[in-house]
Amino acid sequence: MVKTFIGGEAVVKIYEDKVEKVRRAKKYRVKELDRLIRAKRTASEAKIISMARKVGVPTPIILDVFDTTIVMERIDGELVKDIIDEEICRKIGKEVAKLHSAGIIHGDLTPKNMIYKDGKIFFIDFGLSFHDERLEAKGVDIHVFYEALKAEFDQWESLWNAFIEGYSSYDKYKQVVERFREIQMRGRYTSKE
Repeated sequence: MVKTFIGGEAVVKIYEDKVEKVRRAKKYRVKELDRLIRAKRTASEAKIISMARKVGVPTPIILDVFDTTIVMERIDGELVKDIIDEEICRKIGKEVAKLHSAGIIHGDLTPKNMIYKDGKIFFIDFGLSFHDERLEAKGVDIHVFYEALKAEFDQWESLWNAFIEGYSSYDKYKQVVERFREIQMRGRYTSKE
C-alpha cells in the first residue's frame, strides 16, 4: 500500500521500501520556467541530503534523482514529534551542530522532519535547505526549532536546554546562540498589523 502526502512544495509517496518526493508545479509561473526551477531545487535538495550524510548526519540514502523527483530510502522509524524527550533533543543538537559546521542550513528544523530509528535521529525534508556559513542563517535555523518546541510541547524549556547542550559541540555555538537571541528580540518588537 502506498501512502501519499500532499504538501505545499511536493507530493510524497511512501512505498514499502522507498519514498518518492515530486516537486509540485506552480500554476502562477510560466510552465517551462517552473519546470526548470523545480528541477534545480530538486537537484539541490538531493545534493544537500548527500552532503549531510557525508558529514555524519543520518539521512535517507538517495536512490535516484530525475527531473523534479527524488527517490530515496524509506526510514521506517518513529516521528520524533511523537517520542521527543531531553535525550533525543540532545542528539538533535549534536546533529544540527554537524550540519552547521558543514555550512548546511536545514531550513525547516522541526520534530516533524525527523525520524528516530535504532538510536539515531534521521533528518528528512530538506526542501528548504541551502548552504550558508553566516551566523544569521544558523541563528534562524535554530530559531525555527525553538519555535516548534514552544508551540508543540509543554516541557519545551527542558527540551530546548537539552538541544543547546548537544549543539554546544559546534565550535561557533556561542555566536550562533547569541544571534538566535537577537533574532528572538527582533520578533518580539515587530508590529502584528
